[in-house]
Amino acid sequence: MAEYTVEDLRARSRGPVITASDEGYDEARKVYNAMIDKHPRVIVQCQNAGDVMATVNFARENDLDLAVRGGSHSVPGFGTVDDGVVADLGAMRGVRVDPITQTARAGGGATWGDFNAATHAFGLATTGGIISTTGVGGLTLGGGIGYLDRGLGLSCDNLISADVVTADGRFLIASEKDNEDLFWAMRGGGGNFGVATALEFRLAPVDTVYGGPMLFEMSDAAAVLAGFRDTIKDAPEELGGFPAFQIAPPLPFIPEDRQGEVFTLIVGCWAGDPAQGERQIARFREFAPTVAEHVGPMPYPALNSAFDGLVPPGLQHYWKANFVTELTDDAIQAHLEHAPGLPAVNSTVHIYPIDGACHRVPADATAFAYRDANFATVIAGMWPDPAQNEANIDWVRKYYDAVAPHSESGGYINFMADDDQSRIADNYKDNYARLVEVKRKYDPGNLFHQNQNIAP
Repeated sequence: MAEYTVEDLRARSRGPVITASDEGYDEARKVYNAMIDKHPRVIVQCQNAGDVMATVNFARENDLDLAVRGGSHSVPGFGTVDDGVVADLGAMRGVRVDPITQTARAGGGATWGDFNAATHAFGLATTGGIISTTGVGGLTLGGGIGYLDRGLGLSCDNLISADVVTADGRFLIASEKDNEDLFWAMRGGGGNFGVATALEFRLAPVDTVYGGPMLFEMSDAAAVLAGFRDTIKDAPEELGGFPAFQIAPPLPFIPEDRQGEVFTLIVGCWAGDPAQGERQIARFREFAPTVAEHVGPMPYPALNSAFDGLVPPGLQHYWKANFVTELTDDAIQAHLEHAPGLPAVNSTVHIYPIDGACHRVPADATAFAYRDANFATVIAGMWPDPAQNEANIDWVRKYYDAVAPHSESGGYINFMADDDQSRIADNYKDNYARLVEVKRKYDPGNLFHQNQNIAP
């Protein structure tokens, strides 16, 4: 077979093909997590599906590791690789909305900020994470937990179809009627099966939501977490949000003398009838007095981007995650032992409810298996100073070790670190064997292994 060179790749790609000798290489190789510093052999800034096909073929034919970068938020740094090939989809960010069918089609590099800006113009939305700079593709392929999931289901539950480039360079459509096995696997199975160059979603009427952050004293944390647990299970599905732990940032609504302290939070989101918003969010004030809050009606995209400023590119990241069937009192106590040690204002712990509409999808209907879990916990260690890496990673691990006995064996792959590969089978429970079969069909050589990897 003839050699497939970088010059061949340049000739076949509309987007820039960047190597270490090219201007802009150091900028092009940067990823969200500053702890990751890798030097790819080639970075292709793909403009379209054809560029992705050429990049996949180049990596395969040259037996090079391939990383796929969408929104670039991968905490383990799966969007880059040493001495391999990066398919950077960052230029493929277009979003087209059809307000008649209430659907939207997003490019593989679109962020939720891009998506929300397009859909909100029509008073529509779908479940889309907590941070608007997160990639639509990466979040969805891993499942897609967000403010709206109790009412609308996960992001992957709202996926209608995906354009996919597979390991052999083919372009396929995955949907309920085309390549159904691939479509099943991509809804929760991550980037193991191909490159999603475009994703089509079902939308719902969501325009103005009522909510925002409410801060409670740490001395009331047990009551707040237990109150949220007991309230949310029977609450209307339009009521979303999550409890959290956070160092108070310097924001105008927080008393100046309390900024820099650790608080328990509830970030509420009522996505139903706006007239009911104030009453629904008021449920959370019954748990304990609030120290500060910034609650009211706002456009959904405003809430979905409210925490972007706390997590800019360039921080150090190390995360751990678990699914939780029951948030027991003992589990709450384990949180309270470690949450006060939050290492920086950027770090946080979120406990996302994933009941309601998420539970109505059978566990084997998509790759996302934990349809009986009520919460997904993430311990998100994020800080600016690399000198603190060892101490802060140790905090995340000890916190995780404390809550793990009160959690399920598996966790949400979008929240996991690069040292969590041993948990892959647990993350998918009874769906794992079927995922391996799909992997063998579409990627028998495991070209797509820069991920929480399902080995063929």
